[in-house]
Amino acid sequence: MENEIGHNIPDSLLKETGHRPFTGEEIVDTEVHWTGPTVHIGHKHGSKLCASIHDAIVATGLRDGMTISFHHHFREGDHVFGLVMREIMAMGIQDLTLAPSSLTNVMNDVVIDAVRAGTVTRITSSGMRGTLGEFVSHGGMREPVIFRSHGGRARAIEEGDIRIDVAFLGVPSSDEMGNANGTHGKAVFGSLGYALMDARYANQVVLLTDDLVEYPNTPASINETEVDYVVTVPSVGDPDKIGTGATRFTKDPKELKIARMVNAVITGSEQFHDGFSFQTGSGGAALAVNRYLAQSMRDAGITASFALGGITTPTVQLLNEGLVHRILDVQDFDKGSASSMAAEEGQQEIDASWYADPHNRGAVVTNLDVAVLSALEIDTSFNVNVMTGSNGVIRGAIGGHQDAATARLTIISAPLVRGRIATVTSAVDTLVTPGSSVDVLVTEVGVAVNPARPELRERLTGVAGLPLTDIATLRDRALSIVGIPAPIQHGERTVALVEYRDGTLLDVIHDVA
Repeated sequence: MENEIGHNIPDSLLKETGHRPFTGEEIVDTEVHWTGPTVHIGHKHGSKLCASIHDAIVATGLRDGMTISFHHHFREGDHVFGLVMREIMAMGIQDLTLAPSSLTNVMNDVVIDAVRAGTVTRITSSGMRGTLGEFVSHGGMREPVIFRSHGGRARAIEEGDIRIDVAFLGVPSSDEMGNANGTHGKAVFGSLGYALMDARYANQVVLLTDDLVEYPNTPASINETEVDYVVTVPSVGDPDKIGTGATRFTKDPKELKIARMVNAVITGSEQFHDGFSFQTGSGGAALAVNRYLAQSMRDAGITASFALGGITTPTVQLLNEGLVHRILDVQDFDKGSASSMAAEEGQQEIDASWYADPHNRGAVVTNLDVAVLSALEIDTSFNVNVMTGSNGVIRGAIGGHQDAATARLTIISAPLVRGRIATVTSAVDTLVTPGSSVDVLVTEVGVAVNPARPELRERLTGVAGLPLTDIATLRDRALSIVGIPAPIQHGERTVALVEYRDGTLLDVIHDVA
């Protein structure tokens, strides 16, 4: 079977993994069966406190071959993952499936050690970077990693593709019965959106906190009906590192130019109307888009119904100003947005299913008007790669990319080249978001509209500051600057699978030399 970019996916692999091949982004109108956890009855009276992480692991009955999960809301400030994994390794437990919402750099060394020790033999995640990406790309694991979007992970948990035996969830505050939130305590990170799925569906849930408070702890995002054990630790995380590198305000002229053109595309489209909705994400250019869009809204006298996704302080400022009526918050990218959840009525915590599961009764992304997303690569068919770098090594995450790309207007913003690497290419190395989901590419030298959207191109023609071109011209211009790159030297071994959000197999990642 060949995917949209001509990559061959062997029938034997489809049979071995049980995947169906991706055939299109339209979700089939059908019925699905949701699973539920196996609940361990107990704790009707008294405390759920365990004296140590070791005691909590023993109490869960964790054994060889099970599946464990974590969340990544602490991002690079996470202290919980290493504490738990080191204890599991010391106990000699083997052959675990690691199923976190995502993996950050601070987790890499521990994961590699766990794989080498045989403690972890399978991984499913939204993404990975750094040394772990290198390790997997060079064949460090026997089993292929499975990459899923945030919405795809929620779907997989609800439908039983991921069956979590024990979830270890770090929380900023909890009481002794497991009522917990992310908005109070010493290490506040805001929304518990991804962890809520694990708390609801894992067979057993262990909370770890450095702020044990009086019962009952309210408001409770995770409540005692979902929790088996509670452990206190010296520190669950460093909130100063939640937004490391993610929420900088750019002064780069190239990024500012891209942001201005993105704003011109939005305001020139039919989606720019009173009550529209948007997701712009984090990063320098994205935050600049927020500023330009806010001014355009003031000038036009319109407001947005809601902002979605990973939330930053600038988005909260739009809420406070009244330019945005509601924030639907699945995770927070900085301390400002995390802290505001405690007091801001209009900032609603949502779980990953509500955010983007394609197989529930209605995810928020289906109501999204505008999404601004980034890309490592985009090809002349508008397919996007946010997973592998120019050398074929895994260095990114699907995150909510596929999920938000279902917006009525999906814009990819990216520089034409990065260093000596072309962003626009003939065929992406790894297909993560299908070109059928993408409407516009904005670079600093030109704007390309997907040929499948002729009405959008007609509307944008003549908009001030928008140099419209076609994507093949952008590719040729990029290659004229950096030259034609040598092909990536992939091997024959499959090291990772890339799912579409509905669970079908979108692409495979092979090892690199």
